[in-house]
Amino acid sequence: MAVESGFAVQVLRGIYLGLLAGVVPVLVSFGFGFAFKYITGLTIPGLGVVVLAVAVAGINGGLLAFNDQTILQSANSTTILTALMVILLMSFYAHAQGDRLGTTLPKRISLKSLRERTFSRDVIELVGTRGQVRVEIVGDLADMEGYPPLPDALRADIRETEWTFPADLPVGEIETRFEDRLRSEFDLAAADVTLDEQARATVVAAPPVSGVSKRVPSGKRAVSVQALVPTGVARGDTVTVFAGATAATGTVVSAKSGGEKSEKKPDAATDGGAVADGGAVADGGTDAGGGTAAGTTVGTTSGGAGRVTVAVDRTDATALLAADGGTVVVRSRGTRREFELVSLLRRAGHRLRRVTVGAESSLAGQTLAESDLRAEHGVVVLAIQHDGDWTMAPRGTASLTAGDDAFVVGSRDALDAFAGVVA
Repeated sequence: MAVESGFAVQVLRGIYLGLLAGVVPVLVSFGFGFAFKYITGLTIPGLGVVVLAVAVAGINGGLLAFNDQTILQSANSTTILTALMVILLMSFYAHAQGDRLGTTLPKRISLKSLRERTFSRDVIELVGTRGQVRVEIVGDLADMEGYPPLPDALRADIRETEWTFPADLPVGEIETRFEDRLRSEFDLAAADVTLDEQARATVVAAPPVSGVSKRVPSGKRAVSVQALVPTGVARGDTVTVFAGATAATGTVVSAKSGGEKSEKKPDAATDGGAVADGGAVADGGTDAGGGTAAGTTVGTTSGGAGRVTVAVDRTDATALLAADGGTVVVRSRGTRREFELVSLLRRAGHRLRRVTVGAESSLAGQTLAESDLRAEHGVVVLAIQHDGDWTMAPRGTASLTAGDDAFVVGSRDALDAFAGVVA
C-alpha cells in the first residue's frame, strides 16, 4: 500500500514538474512550428522540434532519459519520467498549433486592409437596389482636448440627426464621410469618429470656434452696411453694395431684413428680422453673424430695409465704413456648368472622386504618361493640386508626388481599386 501511495505521489510531482519546466519548451515548439510554416509554407518535422524542446528543458538531453540507467534506477525515476512525458505531450501540441496558425494567418497585413473592414450583415438595410447602413452614436459625445466643451443644445442636435451611409463602403471611408458631414452640417471646428462593425459610432467633437471670421476669405474684410436688401438673399451670394460714390462687390457673409417672413419650418422662432446665414432661422432670433439653428431651412431675406455683411477688399471696406447706408444689387453667377458636368458623368456611369497620393504609392514620382492611368486603372485625372496650386486638365508630363490631391473620373469599381493604389 505504501508503495502504491509513493508511486501516485511521484506521478503527481512529475506532472507538476512537467508543467513548470515545460513553459520554455512549449514556446520553442510553437515558435518553430509557426515560423517555419509561415515563411516557407512547409511543415517542419514535429519530432525534431520536440526533441529540441525537451533538450531545452534540461532533462538529460531530452529523449535520451528513457535509456539512461542513472535516471531509470534512481529513487525519483517515476517523477522525472512523468515530467518528461508531460513536456513531450505539451511540445507536440504547441508545435501543431503553431503550424496551424502559420497556415491560416494572412501573409500580408497592412493598415489599408485593416481599414477596409465592412459592416455586419444584420445592420444593413436594403433600400431599392442598394443597401444602406444607419449609424447610431453610442455613449456621450466626448469633448475634444484643447477645445471648449460642446453646448448641450448642439449635442442634442447631433444625436437627433439621422445618419445613413451606403453599405458598400468600407468602415474607414464611412468614418471619414461622417467626420466631413459633422464639420459641414454643424460647423464644428473638428470631429473624430470611430465605427465598429455594428455601425455604432464613438464621436469626439469640438464646437465652432468662430462665426463670421471663419467665413471671410483670406485678404478680405467683412463690413456691415444698413441697406435696402432684396428678397431671397442668402449667404454666399455675390452682391454689389452702392454707398455714395463707392460700389463694392463682395460675397454675402450674412444678411438680415425686416420685411415679411421668409420660408421656415413651423417650429422656428417668429420674432425679429430675417437672417440669411446658411441655415439660420428666417425671421428668427439670430443676428447677422449667427450660426445655424436646429430644425430650420436655409435662411433667406424677405426683402426691405435691413443689414447686410459683405466680405470685400480692404480699400472698399474703408469706404463702406464711412457710408451711412447703401443699396444692394445681387450679381448673377450664371449657369453652373460644373454641376451639369457631374450630372452627365453620373448618367454615363462614371463618378468623380478626390484622392490623395500616399508616400508609399507606386504612382508617387511618376508622370501621368508613365503611369498610363486610363489603360492601367480605367480612370482619368481632371485636376492636380500641388503645394496649394491647382493644375486643370494636366498634360502627360505632369507628375504625381506624395501629398498631391487629384480629382479623378471613372466607374465606381475602378475608383475603389484606384483609391487603394494611389494611397
